Amino acid sequence: MTPALEIRALTFTYPGTAQPVLDDLTLSVPVGARCLLLGANGVGKSTLLRLCAGRHMVADAAIRVLGRPAFRDTTLAGDVAFLGGPFPFCADISVAEILERRAGVDPARRRRVLEILEVDPGWRMHQVSDGQRRRVQILLDLERAPAVILLDEVTAELDVLARADLLRYLEGESEHRAVTTVYASHVLEGLQAWATHLAFLSPGRLRRFAPIDEVPELRGGCTLGELAERWMRQDREGRQDRRGRRPG
Repeated sequence: MTPALEIRALTFTYPGTAQPVLDDLTLSVPVGARCLLLGANGVGKSTLLRLCAGRHMVADAAIRVLGRPAFRDTTLAGDVAFLGGPFPFCADISVAEILERRAGVDPARRRRVLEILEVDPGWRMHQVSDGQRRRVQILLDLERAPAVILLDEVTAELDVLARADLLRYLEGESEHRAVTTVYASHVLEGLQAWATHLAFLSPGRLRRFAPIDEVPELRGGCTLGELAERWMRQDREGRQDRRGRRPG
């Protein structure tokens, strides 16, 4: 079966910088996976998700999503949801008015996502809190029934109940519709049981990618949070050692 995400020897450097954010990265995420994307700040998690969402130009062979080139195939816009970064929607308009303008959405699916996220159609976007605004952003993407969902720290502004309900909903989408989710987060509570795969980025490289139940450290009794902390600490110590060895 064609992977949901296939990344081959990806190296990506932002214009005007010399150091690659991602260097020779290769991984293949199967259809229906719920993949955690972990790593310290600045290792390229957000960049990788944006690349998979087609936000930056890369070679066709470097990233393929659902068998199609991530950047060049514009039809992926209807199949891929990228949720991350600010959502500066502050116009004086209600959620109901926004939804009325969006044609082709299954009403039953919309009602279900509204219920899961507890979004009130009467909310006016210039009056909602940051957490409520984030819920609306998630609603607008999930009601489209995407095949691939890329989440970049979007649950940090949700309360505990909303986050739990969203994760339960995404698990059901994975099991019943084979939706693939890649989820970058630093809030790891409850994610070890939720995830099917783990991808951990260290500076300049992919440290580990595997089904989560095949990660030896987790099978040996280490928790996901403990393992992430251990690897991040080793990465930081490695950077400090390299700086210390540079000639003065």
